[in-house]
Amino acid sequence: MKFTLKKISFNCLILFVFTCYANAQQAQVRIEQDKDIAKLLEFKKDLSTVDLYKIQVFQGNRSNAEAAKSKFASLYGEWPISMEYETPNYKIWVGNFRSRLEADKALIKIKKNYMNAFIFKPKKEKKTP
Repeated sequence: MKFTLKKISFNCLILFVFTCYANAQQAQVRIEQDKDIAKLLEFKKDLSTVDLYKIQVFQGNRSNAEAAKSKFASLYGEWPISMEYETPNYKIWVGNFRSRLEADKALIKIKKNYMNAFIFKPKKEKKTP
């Protein structure tokens, strides 16, 4: 009886191992999509369609704004810098941050040299057709 029990156990083990290998499948996935989807994704990446945060580091006259812009560029080269004019002042804006958390992390670094810096969301301009 011991011999048959061993034989049955061995056969069951062999069958189990072959069953595992027999169920293994290999496949290839092929994705076909419309070309317009790629265009739509590019449109969504456009910064004008996303709510962005910016940091203002300076507000004042033009000559001081240009000096502040060049100083900021030499200290922090990792974010885009723009000089905006809103009557009667020029403003230095930094970054295009997609989330408030990202902007807060940058503000912590910037506050070391620009104590009056703050985060804001620029107003979206209405485009006339």
